[in-house]
Amino acid sequence: MSGEPTQVRAAHRFDEANLERYLTRHVEGFAGPLDVKQFAGGQSNPTFLLSAGGKHYVLRKKPPGVLLKSAHQVDREFRVMKALAATEVPVPKMYVLCEDESIIGTSFYVMEFLDGRIFRDPQLPGLSASERAAIYDGMNDVLARLHKVDLAKTGLGDFGKPGNYFERQIARWIMQYRAAQTDDIAEMEKLIEWMPRHIPADDSVTIAHGDYRLENSIFHPSEPRMIAVLDWELATIGHPLADLAYNCMGYHVMNPRQGGLVGIDFKATGIPTERDYVSRYCERVGRGAIDDWSFYVSFSVFRLASISQGVYKRGLDGNASSETAAQLGNYCRFLAEHAWRLANSRL
Repeated sequence: MSGEPTQVRAAHRFDEANLERYLTRHVEGFAGPLDVKQFAGGQSNPTFLLSAGGKHYVLRKKPPGVLLKSAHQVDREFRVMKALAATEVPVPKMYVLCEDESIIGTSFYVMEFLDGRIFRDPQLPGLSASERAAIYDGMNDVLARLHKVDLAKTGLGDFGKPGNYFERQIARWIMQYRAAQTDDIAEMEKLIEWMPRHIPADDSVTIAHGDYRLENSIFHPSEPRMIAVLDWELATIGHPLADLAYNCMGYHVMNPRQGGLVGIDFKATGIPTERDYVSRYCERVGRGAIDDWSFYVSFSVFRLASISQGVYKRGLDGNASSETAAQLGNYCRFLAEHAWRLANSRL
């Protein structure tokens, strides 16, 4: 994983000695003394680098404080990655899930630390056009592999409710938005009314990652090859086009932290156009042309607007996992405006 970890932030400190005793008992080969650092990324579940006995591990935990219902489910992250270890989807090795909050104050799990590259800027500065093309093709390939996973064979048949994915998701993100709402945003109100009435008839069912983007993966240190998909907190049995559209949001919206792909020279950079990226995915999964693409992309931006409002509210409450969360006050409004424009476009 890339990005230099730092000292554990004050709001996320826990009993490290208690954690060391627990891991010594429950992780084969684990031996102290334990050193804990915190990764800067992760707006939702705080993530830590554990070093002990010459080995490295990664710990993800629920954040402190009062949490929204159904959010921060680290047990689901652990379960889906453990199940996918037997498939062609690259995931880190899972070591232990602990739901005993007396150990460090919240539920957590520990997984393998992978040495590789995390690309936070989707424009991939500093790489060649051929490397960029290969990285985007690798991301596309892994998403297609995920959507071809056999739910029954992996034991994930009960990981969510099959069918009616968008009805349930729209209701969920409206509820999450209302629970974290701080201002009146006209476009969010329009979307809340429009979304349920424009759900496409296609009711495909697959495992859906829920937050599939370049930043949530690790690539080989020197090869343009994805070695792990991370951040499975929002994973469920869902609709494959929800994942694909979310993965394509950078073609439509510039993220204030990571940027995006709006207005770039695709031919010069080697990055595929949205049309080519979507077509390649469809070839890999055996899908024909996608109708109602505007709905899928608009829904993805709407959902991110709701998530961003939750991050902002946690920042105001002082328990967000990123110190920049409180600076995102206008991002929900920005995304809602984009989502409404997309809803009224024909992509």
